[in-house]
Amino acid sequence: MNFEHIYSPASDFSNRYISPEKLFSYLQANLSDYIQEIGTSYLEKPIYQLSIGTGNIQVLAWSQMHGNESNATHAMLDLLTSLDKAPEMKEDLFSKIRLDFIFMLNPDGSEKWTRLNAVDIDLNRDFHNEASKEIKFLKKAAASKKYDYALNLHEQRTIFTTDGIHPATLSFLAPSENVERTVTENRKKCMAVIGSVYNHLKEMIPNQIGRYSDEFYPTSTGDNFIKAGMPTILFEGGHFVDDYTRKGTRKYYTIALYYALKAISELNSEITGWETYLDIPENKETHYDIIYRNVRLNTEHECILDIAVQYREMKEDGKDEISFVPYVMEAGDVKKRKGWLEVDCTGKKFISTHKYPKLDSVVDFTIED
Repeated sequence: MNFEHIYSPASDFSNRYISPEKLFSYLQANLSDYIQEIGTSYLEKPIYQLSIGTGNIQVLAWSQMHGNESNATHAMLDLLTSLDKAPEMKEDLFSKIRLDFIFMLNPDGSEKWTRLNAVDIDLNRDFHNEASKEIKFLKKAAASKKYDYALNLHEQRTIFTTDGIHPATLSFLAPSENVERTVTENRKKCMAVIGSVYNHLKEMIPNQIGRYSDEFYPTSTGDNFIKAGMPTILFEGGHFVDDYTRKGTRKYYTIALYYALKAISELNSEITGWETYLDIPENKETHYDIIYRNVRLNTEHECILDIAVQYREMKEDGKDEISFVPYVMEAGDVKKRKGWLEVDCTGKKFISTHKYPKLDSVVDFTIED
C-alpha cells in the first residue's frame, strides 16, 4: 500500500489559517499521551513537542518557525490522521524512528499570520543572537539528545517555478555548511533522503519539485545545525496552480513528509542515491500572481505598459481564514516575468483616480471593456 492512497486530511483543520488555541485544544484532546510543553512564547503561549516512535533513529522536526507558514503543521496532523487508518504502515515507520515534532514554534506570529514573532524577530535569522525566547527552546531541544536528522519545515512564495512554467510546489535543500558550499558527508545524508522523496513524488507532480538555493546563510537555523553536525533538511511548500489556500500543496507536503521519514528509516545515515538530488532543478524566480499586459494609462501622451501584481496574505481580526490583498509590484516593461494569471488589456480602459499605478500599494484600479 502506498501512502498517497491513504492520505486523509485532518478534518478539524480545513482552513489554511490555524488558530493557536484551536491547535492547542486539539493536541490536548487527541494527543495528550504524546505531547509535552517545552516552553512558552514571548506572549506566554505554550510550545508543544510531540514525541512518537520506539526506533533508534532520532529525528527532530519543527513547524511554523515563521507564523505565516502553516503547511507543515497541517502536514504533521494529516500524517497522523492518515497513518491511523493504516496501522501496519504506522508501526513499520515508528518502530524504526523516534520523531520529536515541535508544533508551531512561533505561536505569536502564527496567531497574527506574520513571519516574525511578537517582537518582530525572524527566528530563522536569530540562531546566534538568541534574542527570541523561541529559538532558545528549539536549540535546547536540539541539544537534548544526539539527533540523526532534523527537518526544518517552511513555505515559499508563489514567485518560484522549477522551469519558468511550472510552480515549485515543493522545494528541498541540503543546506551548506560553509560559503564554499562544500558537499560534505552530512549534506550527502540529506541529499540521499531528498533524492528518495523526489523519486516517489516526481510522477505525482511532474515538473513541480525544485531545489532551493544552497547559498550559505551564517545566521540561519538549518545552516548552523548542519554545520554543528546534525544533518538538516529544508522543506519549502510553494504554489499549486489556482490553489492559493494550498490544499494541493498540503497534500503533497504530507506525502513528502511521510516518504522523507520512510527514507530516513531505511537509509539510517547511509548516503545511497545522494546524486539524485543533483537532478532536481533549481528554483527560479519567474512569476507574479497577476500581470496586466498592454495597459493604456489615462495620460496626455500615449503610455502603454504592463502592471505586475502580487497578493499579500492578511489575517483580519474576527475571521478564521486569511485574505489575499493585491499589491502593485511593478509597472513598465515586465516581459521578463510571467503571471499565474495574465490579462491582455489591449483596447480596454484603465479606470483609476490616479494617472499611474502606485508601486507597493493596494491595487486601486479596474480594467473595463
